[in-house]
Amino acid sequence: MPRWGIVGTGDISDRLVADLLAVDGEITAVWGRTADRASDFASRHGIPSATADRAELFSRDDVDVVYIATPAHTHTEITLEALDAGKHVLVEKPIATSASDAELLFARAAESDRFLMEAMWMRFNPLHVELIDRIAGGELGAIRSVRASFGTPFSPRPGKSRPEDGGSILRDRGIYPVTLAHWFLGTPEGVHARGVVSDAVDLSGHATLEHSGGAFAQLAWSGVEFLDLSAAISGERGWITLDPMFWAGSDAHVHAGSAERIFRAPEQVRHPRVGNGYGPMLEAVSAAIESGQREHPWHDAKTTIAVTRTLDRILAEISPASR
Repeated sequence: MPRWGIVGTGDISDRLVADLLAVDGEITAVWGRTADRASDFASRHGIPSATADRAELFSRDDVDVVYIATPAHTHTEITLEALDAGKHVLVEKPIATSASDAELLFARAAESDRFLMEAMWMRFNPLHVELIDRIAGGELGAIRSVRASFGTPFSPRPGKSRPEDGGSILRDRGIYPVTLAHWFLGTPEGVHARGVVSDAVDLSGHATLEHSGGAFAQLAWSGVEFLDLSAAISGERGWITLDPMFWAGSDAHVHAGSAERIFRAPEQVRHPRVGNGYGPMLEAVSAAIESGQREHPWHDAKTTIAVTRTLDRILAEISPASR
């Protein structure tokens, strides 16, 4: 198993580290913005080394791969530092705040001969893995539409008292609906979006992605209100609904196969979540690195860049400052 270094000591790192330890991952060091934050995090999780110096962590011989969970606008800079230091990298979504930066990161990873992946844990969720396989096998026929939304009121945290302080809601939450649409419909031909913007930061929005032959996706995201947290994938032979929270849930219902299944008694698919849900992704990343892979085929450079480019297009529609 590769040895991990953790960059960032926030809530997401807390949850991911708990799952990494549960799948027997070895964590040798953690970086935090201050020495006290790093030491406290290390003490809580039994990590032997803590530092407020990233260069120190990246220079360690006992760190093979780093997990980066810092604010999104820092991802490009820190990922480049890690790759240049010879480390494999798993970086929280969004991998970058523009498609051009995402392209830069994957190019640098290739030059450095190092693994790089955006931490899109949804793709490794056993529920989603099964549904992707079944849809690819033709159970719904040709996919005609995707519907998904992710909206919850922004929860203030120390240093982030307003939604504006938390960064783009589209890149933080809307990335899940957009990624789901890309899985089944690919890159859209047209993008139509509207949103609410404050201080040049999107707070909420909705988009229609148009695809060839009339296929489409209807997506929404918000940091100021609740939206329906379910999703649906619809095709020529039926549809599948994913229960809330669709990106991290355990249950779906398949309306396909017979009139009974479609209209009255859909098949329930259940994969209870283990821990915080990051374990399958972490095991897949570790296995990929051990086998010498530099991308994971389930969420590779091409997929990540394509989604990031669609996010850029949506933001250009709703926020003139992003153009």
